[in-house]
Amino acid sequence: MVADRENVHYLPGIKFPENLSAYPNLGECLDGIRDILVVVPSHGLRNTLTAALPFLSPDSRVCWATKGFELHSGKLPHQVAAEVLGKDRPVAVLSGPTFAKEVAEELPTAMTIASNNEEFGCSLAAVISGDNFRAYTSDDFIGVEVGGAIKNVLAIGAGMCDGLGFGANARIALITRGLVELTRLGVALGARNETMMGLAGMGDLVLTCTDNLSRNRRMGLALASGMSITEAQEEIQQVVEGVLAAEAVKEVADKLEIEMPICHQVFRILYEGASPREAVGTLMSRELKPESE
Repeated sequence: MVADRENVHYLPGIKFPENLSAYPNLGECLDGIRDILVVVPSHGLRNTLTAALPFLSPDSRVCWATKGFELHSGKLPHQVAAEVLGKDRPVAVLSGPTFAKEVAEELPTAMTIASNNEEFGCSLAAVISGDNFRAYTSDDFIGVEVGGAIKNVLAIGAGMCDGLGFGANARIALITRGLVELTRLGVALGARNETMMGLAGMGDLVLTCTDNLSRNRRMGLALASGMSITEAQEEIQQVVEGVLAAEAVKEVADKLEIEMPICHQVFRILYEGASPREAVGTLMSRELKPESE
């Protein structure tokens, strides 16, 4: 990337802006920098923040675009950051319905920034917003991060649903009832219901479940075609967050005794050998109940 000034593997043909440079050395990259954006998968966040910590100045502010619970600890990214960076440092999370390819092509996009520091959140929103990119602010860290943590699991389910030819009715039922599960767990963890209905909740869920730019949706399509997880991962050639997220979400839901039947069936398919058709049969034969439950 230093020589080519573009990410030829993931965003070929899109040149870096003149004011963007790539550095292979983390210390050199962070030298003299106040505001830092970390973009790594959830399983790499703790190690990345730990590696960056020695290079941070007392007034450094850190934000991330990481989505997902930390596996086995069940911690959200802001909780991981507090353990590594301390609780007093200004931090923020960027989340919402944003495919990197469309952002890079400067197509209209909107997202949410949640921060523990209002001035940081507002200044960050102002810096990254422009003619084709709009950032909204929030103080609901939990809600914004829960949306990003769960939608990838549901997107694998949506991909399997479409891959099996179950039709539009089934897809929208999965998305709608998936939103119920997402909201149920988010509120139990302390999120606000309205955040779940916003860009970082419903918006990101619908995008990831319905467009083939989504790696998680493509994983579901591949599994429905008969591929193994390993084969699908090799074909996609990118990290599919929903695979690890399915295990992490199940651990958190079980601990809190929160019912999440769709996410549970996706977990069974990924980790217990259940077939997608068997999982759909299990969901469709569940006891009838009011929609509000």
